Amino acid sequence: MKKLITTIIIVVIAVVFIGTTSVYVLDETEQAIVTQFGDPVGGPRTNPGLHFKLPFIQKVTIFENRILAWDGNPQEIPTGDNKFIHVDSYARWKIDNPLNFFTSVRTESQAQARLDDIVEGTIRDYVAVNDLAKLIRSADREMAVVQTKSNTDIDIDVDVDSTPDSAGTAAQDSVRQKMTVPISGKRNKIRENIVSDIQKTLKKNELGITVIDFRFKRIDYNPEVQKKVFDRMIAKQQKIAEKYRAIGEGAREQLMGKIEREKKQILSEAYRTAEEIRGEADGEATSIYASAFAQSNRSREFYEFIRSLELYENSMDSSSTMVLSSDSELLQYINSTESK
Repeated sequence: MKKLITTIIIVVIAVVFIGTTSVYVLDETEQAIVTQFGDPVGGPRTNPGLHFKLPFIQKVTIFENRILAWDGNPQEIPTGDNKFIHVDSYARWKIDNPLNFFTSVRTESQAQARLDDIVEGTIRDYVAVNDLAKLIRSADREMAVVQTKSNTDIDIDVDVDSTPDSAGTAAQDSVRQKMTVPISGKRNKIRENIVSDIQKTLKKNELGITVIDFRFKRIDYNPEVQKKVFDRMIAKQQKIAEKYRAIGEGAREQLMGKIEREKKQILSEAYRTAEEIRGEADGEATSIYASAFAQSNRSREFYEFIRSLELYENSMDSSSTMVLSSDSELLQYINSTESK
């Protein structure tokens, strides 16, 4: 009886052990292949759930079924217009055929190494045949520039029409016309071509992986020449600023000259008008005085009296000293007033 129980226990343990070694489970993030003595058996297992294999002689190798990241090392590459730049990029890839992946690279680390060679080589090929402007610009667009007399294109937007009329001559000496220049940008197209070429290479080598997306992380000048480039840019902008300051100063001087001329003209017109009004008033006053004098002797005496009072007012004040004889005509009205 004891032997029977022992045998049953051993059989149950063996069945459980065999059952656990012949069953495996895949979740949504995994895919697998089954190997027998090191060789793949059957196709890849990509469906999540419960799967079976032969115990002991078959082994399950599980791979990622999610999108994986590739982060390249920054590399220095000359562009098509002979500018040395540092290019930093990244990509996203996926194991699309576990069987080919297992037979070609086997592990993700080996796949990353193969991607380093393929992706970086493709990047180098495209950067070397394209100008820097095409690499950093996403699409074509027109840039507003100002063409100067020295045929130098200034990459700033200047509204020539807003220049004051008085400064037009000075501005035209330095600024000829405003124009737009189409500047080509192929960043997105270059990126798409890089992805296409990488996929062709991966398919040709049957690595079992595919690149889903590729992006430029950063494109920058070589650090050794970056400072020189910035210095040239600063010097160019300072030169442009000085030129427009000179144009502005010339426009200011012309405006001030015009204002001064207009001021003098206005004052002259005002003075002329005032003199005309004053002359008309004096003429009218003289006419009134003459009319009053012609009417009677009393009017004549009144006129002489008024004129004498005006003379007193205009010729004497508290600070004046006059020496006159007692029979002076100037004092006749004062003497007559005192006698009365």
